Amino acid sequence: MMPSPTIKKPFDITAIREQFPVLSREVKGRSLVYFDNAATSQKPQQVIDALVNYYTTYNANIHRGIHTLAEEATAAFEETRDAVQEFIHASAREEIIFTRGTTESINLVAYTWGRQNIKSGDEIIISTMEHHSNIVPWQILCEEKGAILRVIPINDKGELLMDEYSKLLNSRTKLVSIVHASNALGTINPVRQIIEEAHSAGAVVLVDGAQSTVHLDIDVQEMDCDFFAFSAHKLYGPTGTGILYGKKRLLESMPVFLGGGEMIREVTFAKTTYNDLPYKFEAGTPNIADVIAFKTALQFIEDTGKEKIRKHEHELLEYATKQLEEIPGLRIIGSAREKVSVISFIVDNTHPQDIGILLDNRGIAVRTGHHCAEPLMQRFGIPGTIRASFAVYNTKDEVDELAIGLHKAIKMLS
Repeated sequence: MMPSPTIKKPFDITAIREQFPVLSREVKGRSLVYFDNAATSQKPQQVIDALVNYYTTYNANIHRGIHTLAEEATAAFEETRDAVQEFIHASAREEIIFTRGTTESINLVAYTWGRQNIKSGDEIIISTMEHHSNIVPWQILCEEKGAILRVIPINDKGELLMDEYSKLLNSRTKLVSIVHASNALGTINPVRQIIEEAHSAGAVVLVDGAQSTVHLDIDVQEMDCDFFAFSAHKLYGPTGTGILYGKKRLLESMPVFLGGGEMIREVTFAKTTYNDLPYKFEAGTPNIADVIAFKTALQFIEDTGKEKIRKHEHELLEYATKQLEEIPGLRIIGSAREKVSVISFIVDNTHPQDIGILLDNRGIAVRTGHHCAEPLMQRFGIPGTIRASFAVYNTKDEVDELAIGLHKAIKMLS
């Protein structure tokens, strides 16, 4: 007997929005329109419930306890590791390291693999569109080791100049650390090509997936990256929790990051031996509750369907782009052919912060400033942008509210 086909649920935006309690609130007397998803996404009720459930029913430290609560907490914590492994298609659960977020994941690589492998005269390549968290750790490492930081330029659309990247690669290149999708522009970078070329030059590659993981299908084995970093709070999960994926052979060769409990096998005053992966890099009591709740966030994404989410967000991006292009004096910054659902823009003779304040007065939450990408703003000769970023629960009606709010704000400031 043939198995019955899987029934695919239709995309129901009303049902999706009902899962997010914060969307029902008002801000300054108006219904909240939340367009700051690239900074952090809102959380569905089931994620909030998972946090409450941990603290109310089985709050305990993990891994070393033999009592029931500790065993339950440990099992739930490790189930999230398995869920992450499946979500990004890692080859082994030992390759999934829990951190506080993308920033800590990148720093972990810089302070361990970097200090072990980067020497004077070596070169590290990043791009013009990197977030500060993928610039500063490498600057610190280069200053310490006497290495050189190289930067891939971009064109006026906000796309990498891949020919220039190829020219930067040479026998001194030891690491390429590249953002998968720009938080400030939305540009999706051709990471597979970047990785192939870097590997051909003998370099290791770290991919910053902070903005891409919630939007794109991630398969770290197919991508063949050496490291991949992302944060839970941008995937409808809690704050303070992140992931570092690393190829097992690299993680095993790296020195420890933080010293303390759990990352050890045996301690004497004479010598300490370290634990196996992944615990080697997870010193101390971790963010147990939020890691556990992150599994529920991943389940929300899987249940909703990434393909449906991506289609919905792309429609919002196209719709909003057309709306904003019709507003006099408004200029979109970043028009790459491949983008996630992020629109950055400026308004002639107007500071981004002024626009942001006036939009907030209408209950519309956007992000203003340099978005922790000051070198990118310098490339475009601007102090910052207004950024609207979309998630699964946003609607075209909300985009209309943004357009109306922008028209009124520009008229008020002119």
